[in-house]
Amino acid sequence: MKKNSLTPNKGLSLSQAQSISNLCNQRANEIEAKLAGVNNYGKTVEIPDNKKGTKTHTILAPKPLPMNVAALLLETATLHACQGFLMENMKAKDAMLQLWKKRTADVSSVELSERPKPVNVSVFPQVTEEFGWEQLTEGEIAEFTEAEAFAAHIGQFIHKDGTLARLRRELPSVPAVEWMTIVDGVKSPVSINIHESHTSDKLLQIHEELAGEHRKYEQRVNYFKAKVKNLTTEENARIAKVNADAQNVAEKQNKDAQEQFTTLFREATEKVKSIQAEFEKERQAKIKEIASLRIGIDARFQKVIDTFLATITPVQE
Repeated sequence: MKKNSLTPNKGLSLSQAQSISNLCNQRANEIEAKLAGVNNYGKTVEIPDNKKGTKTHTILAPKPLPMNVAALLLETATLHACQGFLMENMKAKDAMLQLWKKRTADVSSVELSERPKPVNVSVFPQVTEEFGWEQLTEGEIAEFTEAEAFAAHIGQFIHKDGTLARLRRELPSVPAVEWMTIVDGVKSPVSINIHESHTSDKLLQIHEELAGEHRKYEQRVNYFKAKVKNLTTEENARIAKVNADAQNVAEKQNKDAQEQFTTLFREATEKVKSIQAEFEKERQAKIKEIASLRIGIDARFQKVIDTFLATITPVQE
């Protein structure tokens, strides 16, 4: 910023400077208008007049340079210089005022914490029964495979639609006599010897023996299935606990981080408010100080200013 003549001591007020600047401009315009109208010659024309002979008419009036042209030019230059001096200082004062009106407090020294990023938990997925089967030993898998095959084949043999079940259903209905056709169109009783392959007791005995074996293998199959289900359930319970524990830890970390952030943010906000309040006091004081500045008169312009100052009605500022 250029240096100026603003001073807290004696000098021109802003309204005085503005009035004198206007008067300088008016006076300079008057002089420039006077000098702008000069010419080198005048013009007249003589027109015949029957009564008086001729009559002289002026076409262009002669306007020679005034005798004090040099003094007028110097006065004009002085007036413009004085006006420029006053305008520069008025602009400087306004620029200083605007600068302080727009200025804001410097709060860069206050460290503002960033809002904490939430801790996200990677949740372990639940397992299926495939996990349970993977926990069995090779021997257990082999035993299950064997038991499942035995139970399936024995059950297929002894249960409904199985061979043994069919034999037991058919045995009571084996006929003692069967009829055969000896002559076409005539049925005659013929004694047919039927030799039973089994007795009901024998088939029952076989059924009970096989049913016992079936139950034994089916129990082993169910044992392994239950073991797999229990292993899966236990693992899922363990995973659920791990996930819950991790979630609780994350929630506590997020809560602690948020509380810390809130505290630090509140403290920082108070510091910012304090800095801003102090700055505002300084700003208002500075604006008041600048507003009271006056334009110190340079000796070069003292005569011109004194001339116009005497014509200005005093204004209370």
